[in-house]
Amino acid sequence: MYKVFVNEKKLLISKNQENLEKSISFESFTTLEIALDLLENTSTSELNVYGENIDEIWKEFKKLFRIIEAAGGLVSKPNGDILFIKRLGKWDLPKGKMEKGESREESAVREIEEETGLREVKLKDFINTTYHIYTERNGDKVLKYTHWFEMYFDGKDTSKPQIEEGITEVAWKNRNQIENEVFPNTFKNIQLIINELYFKN
Repeated sequence: MYKVFVNEKKLLISKNQENLEKSISFESFTTLEIALDLLENTSTSELNVYGENIDEIWKEFKKLFRIIEAAGGLVSKPNGDILFIKRLGKWDLPKGKMEKGESREESAVREIEEETGLREVKLKDFINTTYHIYTERNGDKVLKYTHWFEMYFDGKDTSKPQIEEGITEVAWKNRNQIENEVFPNTFKNIQLIINELYFKN
């Protein structure tokens, strides 16, 4: 199953039909174009494309886009606080585009250190990959894969925002602040990854 966010709306690609606002059985490449059009140009907020061969559907779906891979992390302190950045007025997790020759892990650590000013962030486990779609200024449609890792920090707090990347704030947030300050002002894929790791119970 693949969850893709299209302008903060959910597209679910699955083997079996899911109980969402709209569901379309996969027949051909055109099915995917129709699904995207519904999410981008109508009030439909969630849509399910389903079919027996999910790998084939995903392969066809990727043909619609230029693929960009990024990596980032959920960094926690011993007290459980999580590290966030503020960019373009929204709370986000530190992440960025992978460079040629880098592993996902190397990229995630590098991006966190660059965007937040922290050093000696310790890598723990892979969490998941999220997918979202956006359109670049030149009109290119991009499917962005972001590979997320759980990380740990127990050193001297040298955090400072990477202003040249449009980051205006770096802040540690506790569970209460995440639910009341971050969640109302962040992206759906960020909520998804935080819920997956921290708020399962």
